[in-house]
Amino acid sequence: MTNIKKLLVANRGEIALRVMKTAKDMGIKTVAVYSEADRTSPHVKYADEAVLIGPPPSASSYLQGDKIIEICKKLQVDAIHPGYGFLSENAGFARKVAENNLIFVGPSPESISTMGDKLAAKAAVSKFNVPMVPGTDEAISDIAMAKNKAMEIGYPVLIKASAGGGGKGMRVVESEENLEEQLNRAVSEAQSAFGNGSVFIEKFITSPRHIEIQVLGDQHGEVVYLFERECSIQRRHQKVIEEAPSAILTDDMRKAMGEAAIEVAKSCDYYGAGTVEFMVDEHRNYYFLEMNTRLQVEHPVTEEITGIDLVKEQIHIAEGKPLNFTQEELPIHGHAIEVRVYAEDPANNFLPDIGTLQTYRPPQGPGIRVDDGFEEGMEIPIYYDPMIAKLTVHGSNREEAIKRMLRAISDFEITGIETTLGFCQFVLKHQAFVSGEFDTRFVEKHFKPAYLRDSNHTELEKLAAVLAAHLIENDKKDVIDHRNQHTKLSKWRYRLK
Repeated sequence: MTNIKKLLVANRGEIALRVMKTAKDMGIKTVAVYSEADRTSPHVKYADEAVLIGPPPSASSYLQGDKIIEICKKLQVDAIHPGYGFLSENAGFARKVAENNLIFVGPSPESISTMGDKLAAKAAVSKFNVPMVPGTDEAISDIAMAKNKAMEIGYPVLIKASAGGGGKGMRVVESEENLEEQLNRAVSEAQSAFGNGSVFIEKFITSPRHIEIQVLGDQHGEVVYLFERECSIQRRHQKVIEEAPSAILTDDMRKAMGEAAIEVAKSCDYYGAGTVEFMVDEHRNYYFLEMNTRLQVEHPVTEEITGIDLVKEQIHIAEGKPLNFTQEELPIHGHAIEVRVYAEDPANNFLPDIGTLQTYRPPQGPGIRVDDGFEEGMEIPIYYDPMIAKLTVHGSNREEAIKRMLRAISDFEITGIETTLGFCQFVLKHQAFVSGEFDTRFVEKHFKPAYLRDSNHTELEKLAAVLAAHLIENDKKDVIDHRNQHTKLSKWRYRLK
């Protein structure tokens, strides 16, 4: 076992700051790297040491793995925490870190490589008793093969890129006449986005829920699951609202999915924090989707219901320490909800919005947590993901958590840019969400940008009415004051006489 004394966080913004805070709690010194666009970022000021790594584009800064390793050597750093995104799931980088006698706070390069390719992951998991979505076990090499397989599993089908994620290289095909065109588009997009044009075909589940299981494994073969996160509220195949636990899982289903997630982790000798994602159909059948070999954006909801600091556990595991709790000792405390506050305009197809945070005042109070990396007056850079903050609440039950989140959203003051807060408020008030009967097509089924425009218009009308009343009242006061002044003046004039 090795005690980490100095940690470099190879990331930016809220996740860099979040990792550093836990490191500070553990008595570990921290090093930040930053691009020219992030000179004034809070994570740069918070770190014990900070090094400029390059120009704003990621390829010239946060993806410069060799440069990051050189900084570690120069500053006598023991370990690198990659956060999420950037180099966090880069097996080549993890391997170079180890080759330079540094600790990578994450899984082995082999685990990253296996789970980073969806086809390789399916091959590894298929040896265990884990339900899989019907589909191909290998990359589709020609259109005839694709047509035969699609006919066999039945339309609609989903074409997916073997590498990467985030909805890129993904196409839903309803009939054979569209298959060839959509296949070619998926291959082209996957090649452009990931440098790998391999795609495969799966049965498309029409009303799916996206439920993921958090796992932790140590380097001594022990793996536990820290329950589930419901991640079905999405736009463009990317999550916007997450909660834990899910409103639809029974204790038996939770246990079955948790044990399946452990099997997935064991299929690649996994250690560290990881997330096993499942698709759940309308009949509550669940299927393995993929494994993310890193900390997830939505990890705070798991921390809130378990009381476990996942970053602290990541560091302990990287040091070679065994897990200090068993599956039986893990409880679920209450309910947690997280909303991602993006600099996007939901009333305009969620287009990214850039500008200055003229007002930025996060909510406070019992059960409210804000993970952010911005301050009032800062600019939102165009070079990176447009997330400003993660707003998480915890309540004794789901109903309390929803009410607390609605209050927190209304208390969150942001001006200068458009954000997703209004959309999140719309979702939390919608009957489909309140009842728990929703799926990944929530936006498609229930949301139209006009709803927010109408809401904004109504709010403006209310504001105008209040302002008008205020002006009328002031006018009345002015008249009264004028009359009073006139009366007083008359009295003074009378006295002078």
